[in-house]
Amino acid sequence: MKHQVDVHVGKRIRHRRWMTGVTQQQLADKVGIKFQQIQKYETGMNRVSASRLWDIAAVLDVPVSFFFEGLKDSEPVPQVEGDIMADKEALQLIRAYYAMPEVQRRQIFELARVLSDAA
Repeated sequence: MKHQVDVHVGKRIRHRRWMTGVTQQQLADKVGIKFQQIQKYETGMNRVSASRLWDIAAVLDVPVSFFFEGLKDSEPVPQVEGDIMADKEALQLIRAYYAMPEVQRRQIFELARVLSDAA
């Protein structure tokens, strides 16, 4: 049975991997495992050991604490229907957004806000 913390950590691995444009194969090669193991980590099927999480954090250039952000002590991790970070198109949009200069990002943000208010 999947533990909710493992699912959360896996989603954060996938999120950061996508944000940096790293494939499962590239991440696996850099930490010395098979890409199937990365798949299992990202779904929460397999628990990530502390040393492996340390290696993944180094490759993805984040502190280990990044993978636990959003968790609260003694509260179950909420199940989110339609997790946006599981949507490839949403992640591609986020990656493209952050690749823009800040001035353009601000304009895109304001446009999206106006359009969502009008909807």
